[in-house]
Amino acid sequence: MNKKYWSRLLFGMGSSLVLVLAACGGGEDAGDESKDEDGGDSAKVEPDEEGIYNYEDFSKSVSNTGEPSGTGTLKVGYTSDTPFEGTLNWAFYQGEPDAKMIEHFDEAVFSMNEDFQYTQDGLLGYELNEDDNTVTFTLQEDAKWHDGEPVTIEDYVASYEVIGHPDYDGVRGSNEGFTLIEGYEEYQSGDADEISGIEVKDDKTAVFHYKELAPSLTAGGFWAYLFPEHHYEGVEVKDMSASDQTRKNPIGIGPYKVKSITSGEAIVLEKFEDYWRGEPGMDGIEIKVIPPSSVADAVEKGDIDVALSFPTDQFPDVSEIDGVEWLGQIDGAYTYIGFKLGEWDEDKNEVNYKPDEMKMGDKELRRAMWHAVDNDAVGKKFYKGLRWEGTSLITPYHKDWHKDDLETPKFDPEKAKQILADAGYEDKDGDGFVETPDGEELVIKFASMSGGDTAEPLANYYIQSWKDVGLNVEKTNGRLIEFNSFYDMLKNDDKEVDVYMGAWGVGSDVDPSGFYGRKALFNYPRYASEENDDLLKKGNSQEALDTEYRKSVYDEWQELMVEEIPVFPTMYRAYVTPVNERVKNWSEEYGYNEDTLLYKIGVDEE
Repeated sequence: MNKKYWSRLLFGMGSSLVLVLAACGGGEDAGDESKDEDGGDSAKVEPDEEGIYNYEDFSKSVSNTGEPSGTGTLKVGYTSDTPFEGTLNWAFYQGEPDAKMIEHFDEAVFSMNEDFQYTQDGLLGYELNEDDNTVTFTLQEDAKWHDGEPVTIEDYVASYEVIGHPDYDGVRGSNEGFTLIEGYEEYQSGDADEISGIEVKDDKTAVFHYKELAPSLTAGGFWAYLFPEHHYEGVEVKDMSASDQTRKNPIGIGPYKVKSITSGEAIVLEKFEDYWRGEPGMDGIEIKVIPPSSVADAVEKGDIDVALSFPTDQFPDVSEIDGVEWLGQIDGAYTYIGFKLGEWDEDKNEVNYKPDEMKMGDKELRRAMWHAVDNDAVGKKFYKGLRWEGTSLITPYHKDWHKDDLETPKFDPEKAKQILADAGYEDKDGDGFVETPDGEELVIKFASMSGGDTAEPLANYYIQSWKDVGLNVEKTNGRLIEFNSFYDMLKNDDKEVDVYMGAWGVGSDVDPSGFYGRKALFNYPRYASEENDDLLKKGNSQEALDTEYRKSVYDEWQELMVEEIPVFPTMYRAYVTPVNERVKNWSEEYGYNEDTLLYKIGVDEE
């Protein structure tokens, strides 16, 4: 499936989502010389002498290509130890499991190239006018919703009106793609009944008036999805996310429509004959959640054709499965250790940063914890090189923006101990663990998610590494935490979480304000500062249309994060996807390619 389907283009902007565990890196297809006549590459991937793999050695597209038959059913497995929540609308979902379901029946109205810039190949075209700071959006083709209703430009405008509504209970709408629209903030606060900067010209055309044109707008800042306002007729905005229209009877504009839903477990899709690009390549798609412990067996038996979010740590043991092609790609995500430094102020709708009141408020304590862990060894031991040590919060996925010479704390337990001692953390009662500089007991509660064979040993490794330098760290609630519960705890600033291990999908635009901005609900560490505010604002200002200026700003921001350490990256990630040889045209390439869009996917009948 071409990554145009956006589940990895996350947060901050409209097309963003919470990820837990994904991948990162950069490079070109390996093994080009062994590609067959159809342009695929079915060569086996081999590790080096130490058993370490390189994601660049994987093909990114299957070798089975050509025109699909229009029949057959694709069986997709989504690897997860937790059910999908069932919030099946782009405006309301929060977790990757739901996004994986939605992306198969509702698609983005914009396309993107390999540099993550919007192109003109989608349902919606756009034209920027820098003289008056306007963008004209135009429906380029006739399209229909799955219930047969024609798509109009009002369906695009409705997305902004719902997400910006004072009663909206979702997490989007805080990035510049929304806030730079004239009148948006007045509408969001309830001081206006409409967004004054949105002007509907006719059924196909709308003009958006912006305060300024920021560089992020064309890299994911424009909201990428339509909203079926007619489908929600009579439903108040505050009730939409929990409504049957979202959870039981969702609709979209994609090549397949929802036929049935088994709550939390599976979705069955059938061909949508009126899809705007043309006839879909199959009769339907069946998607089901499969536990990490049994997904490899399901692939080997042919119970599923494709395994999404396949556990990377399992790959070395099952790489020789017959009848399967393994695709690999750099993922726009990173895992990280986060520190709770404040709480969310619901009245002001912003972060209340209060490090002096928080257990992890001392950045020297946080720096010591970074020095205490060996992320390079973790990548090799647990993931055989398919994850590797992270340095910056702007990952190599955004290769032109990643500061590869950033100086960061390296694994050095003795230095960690010295930093703690210099900051006044000493073991005064002889129990092997340091007390606070005030002489109080220091017990750090660490939250980590369940999922996959490595989840428990990985969490234990970090806990032991911190204990080795004298820090008493315990699992929150004494166990690993299920995905939805984990993020509920972070969102609600649960007092049982001092430190946590999470993962972010970074989205198409390099702008990190969706994670670390003062107004970003996804800013789970609850970090804020005037310098951070200033840099994030500069990085997405009209002046930052100058790429060199924008790069210098984000270089400075990356350095600030190493100094302040509200979080620190642990690993960048690559992901692998097993695809049955009967699947036609599946690709993990980034960038628009009509031959690998979802409606072009097919299956060979057995």
